[in-house]
Amino acid sequence: MFSNIYPNFHKGRILKREMLESLRDYPRQLADLYFQSYSDGIVAGVDVRVEAEQLVVGCGIVKHGGRLYTLEEQQQVPYAATGKETVLKVRFHAAEEQSDYTVYGAELVLDEEAAGGSELELGRFKLKEGAKLRSEYQSFADFATEFNTWNVIHAAYAGVGQRSVHPALLRYFASQLLSRGSTNPYDIAFAMQCMSQEAVDRELILHYIGTRLGMGFKAYDNGQIHKYLGRILDDVQGGNRRGPEIRPGGPRRMIVE
Repeated sequence: MFSNIYPNFHKGRILKREMLESLRDYPRQLADLYFQSYSDGIVAGVDVRVEAEQLVVGCGIVKHGGRLYTLEEQQQVPYAATGKETVLKVRFHAAEEQSDYTVYGAELVLDEEAAGGSELELGRFKLKEGAKLRSEYQSFADFATEFNTWNVIHAAYAGVGQRSVHPALLRYFASQLLSRGSTNPYDIAFAMQCMSQEAVDRELILHYIGTRLGMGFKAYDNGQIHKYLGRILDDVQGGNRRGPEIRPGGPRRMIVE
């Protein structure tokens, strides 16, 4: 049955271990139940701010191996210009048994390898010597600029059932789509989803691309998703703002004055 049990702390009553355990376990159980359908990845927060010599990772929650990890204070990660692709990752450690706790730890690391099975990517960059790393984008295509640009296209963002795409990229796309005046109902509906939700369902993104570009549903990776969303923006910019075209042989209406 459903329940909500809260211990009664009254004067004269014996303080029992079970009463304290119920307070200890309730927040953990609530969080686990709320995010149980989410894939591994960034659940909330963990936004990365680019500064002159360091990346500042904000507070947030990530999920790995079905377990939630919290970052309660922002962390600074120094970086340097190497000219090589560098990935910022969360690296998870094996459980550590202590006298009073079992500790599931993780750390932030920068290296030149793609995220492995015990890691989650937060973003990547390739910085030339003497250049400045930036995170302000001039266009949607600029998210994929190879050098000197913070890239979140491949960030491991959690979604229901499977990983989604970073909300910053989808919100930028939606803003551009609406500002260009598209009247396509698919565009408007999808843009509203991107603007109103933290994580958009990956299957919805793939169906939108397939329907909008007439290519059918395919399981694209994040790089391909960015490419095809960019193609949709180019299509709108080029003046193709109509709704879905009528299929050959479909019903037509003629107005005679």
